[in-house]
Amino acid sequence: MMTLFHKFAREERGAALVEFALILPSLILFLALSIEGSRTFWSYQTTISGVRDANRYLARVVSKDICITGGSVDGWEEKLTSIVREAQSGQSLFPSSIVVTSVSPSLTCVVGDYRMPVVPLTEVTATLRITYPFKTMFQVVGITLQDIDATVTDMGRGIGA
Repeated sequence: MMTLFHKFAREERGAALVEFALILPSLILFLALSIEGSRTFWSYQTTISGVRDANRYLARVVSKDICITGGSVDGWEEKLTSIVREAQSGQSLFPSSIVVTSVSPSLTCVVGDYRMPVVPLTEVTATLRITYPFKTMFQVVGITLQDIDATVTDMGRGIGA
C-alpha cells in the first residue's frame, strides 16, 4: 500500500490542470473587469464627442444676434439628441446597456467689450446612464457594481448667421 501511495505522490500528469482550475476564476474576473472598464471609457468618450458635435451644431445655427433679438434655443432638443445618440447613418452609437437619458441646450448672453456688445454662449448638456451586463460575475467575489449616471457639458460661442 505504501508503494502505491509513493507512486501516486510522485505523479505529475494532472498538476497543470489543477493549477489552471485554481487560476481560472481570477482570469475570468480580470477579463470581465477589462471589458467593463473599456466599455465605460468608450461610452463616456463617445458621449463627450457627441455633445461637442451637438454644441458646435447649435452654435452654428443660432443667430449671432440672438441675445439682442431675444431669441431662445428651446425646440432644439430633438435634433441635438439625435446628434449625441446616433451616427450620421442613423444607427445608434451605444449598445442597449448605455442610455443617453436627456440632452438639453441652454443659452447665456455675456456682455462683450470689443466688437459685439453681447455675445451668445451656447451650452449642451447630456445625461448618460451606464449599466453593467457582467455585474453578477463581480457579485460572486463580493464586488457590487452600481449603475453610473454621468453628465457631460460643452459650451461654445454662438457664431451663427
